Amino acid sequence: MLAQRVGIRALRQAAGKQPNALFSQNLQRLALATSLQTRPASTQKLTETDAQSLLASQRQQRPVAPHLTAYDYKQTWFGASIWTRITGQSLSIGMYTFSLAYLVAPLTGWHLESATLAATATSLPPVVTALAKTVVAWPFFFHFANGSRHLFWDLALGFKKTTINQTSYAVLGTSVVATLAAVFLL
Repeated sequence: MLAQRVGIRALRQAAGKQPNALFSQNLQRLALATSLQTRPASTQKLTETDAQSLLASQRQQRPVAPHLTAYDYKQTWFGASIWTRITGQSLSIGMYTFSLAYLVAPLTGWHLESATLAATATSLPPVVTALAKTVVAWPFFFHFANGSRHLFWDLALGFKKTTINQTSYAVLGTSVVATLAAVFLL
């Protein structure tokens, strides 16, 4: 209660120093809303059957999410959104797994030093090296490209359906080209 009064007083002082019509008009509503929230709630004892029937009636008024079959599979299962989640999780799990293995390596006798990893990578056939690089690079570039698209969405840009479809293909193309460049040029 005291914290609310202190907060309201600070808001009133800020409103007095900086004249803002929208802020000062809504200040009284804010004070009224905080004073309404401080009243104690009244409770009553319910029998078990009354409580169950009240809960059942409340559940009937809740919104129900549609089943997954109501959505377009191209957008839900193979769209850029789900693949961003998959690539983000795979990158996180891979980073944490390698980090923990690197920390435990001296205790277990594993050799995960940079020199050992570089020697192992050079001893592998080129096809295996390219495949390993691809497995690491594509999730990174896809997650990066789609994250950049989400930054534009945060600016409220590119929400037309045609733009979303075009940028989905652009994200996929960018990630494939960047992956090929990283695998075969580096």
